[in-house]
Amino acid sequence: MRKSMIALSVLAALPALYASPVLAEEAAASPHTFTGNVGFVSDYRYRGMSQTEKKVALQGGFDYSHESGLYAGTWASNVSWFDAWNSDSQNSLEWDFYGGYKMPVGPVTLDMGLLQYYYPGSQVDGVVSPNTLEGYLGASWEFLTFKYSYSFSNLFGVSDSKGSEYFDLSASYDVGAGFIVGAHIGRQHVAHNSWASYNDWKIGVTKEVLGVNVGLSYIGTDSEDAYVSPNGRQQWGSDTWVLSVNKTF
Repeated sequence: MRKSMIALSVLAALPALYASPVLAEEAAASPHTFTGNVGFVSDYRYRGMSQTEKKVALQGGFDYSHESGLYAGTWASNVSWFDAWNSDSQNSLEWDFYGGYKMPVGPVTLDMGLLQYYYPGSQVDGVVSPNTLEGYLGASWEFLTFKYSYSFSNLFGVSDSKGSEYFDLSASYDVGAGFIVGAHIGRQHVAHNSWASYNDWKIGVTKEVLGVNVGLSYIGTDSEDAYVSPNGRQQWGSDTWVLSVNKTF
């Protein structure tokens, strides 16, 4: 959705009969773009791991981009994984803030930026904060995207994990009739904590239905017993199907 500020004093001076099509063209060609999104998933999986103890999540955010390549945005989702580990935590929300720069280099688009994961109410005495700051560098070519992320802080509450890395290779391909098939494989390396490192994968399909994007994905990891709920009943990285419904406006 594109918006543009036009001086009201100029518009007021022009009779409606003589409204210029040039003004409409200038509005459509605004260098600023604002979008929003809202949706839900049957299980919020991030890098293969359930963030909601395998329960439904409501999610949404806002994005701004400039024709120069600069962009910024925010996004949020309900979560429950940190509360499950720390009963003193009052956290039930993940709130992300990010900004970066995209630029074309021949047939490739480069993307670099910073991403802050913030968990309000998660400060617990004697417990490592889950708040995490990552920098990333990505490259996209046609239907392929590779992204490298590096943590400038401890990673999601893991002690002595500064310098952790995530490698993400994804593909998205339009197979026709409005169906888009996607696939992903990733590697989470947790610095100084080899027990917490793992691989994850995803394959799925999305289609726009009545103005909303509906998706179904199969997601899994090889995390074995590294990410198990405190009660021992859930392996948060176990393979599962995830249904998603999302609307962009």
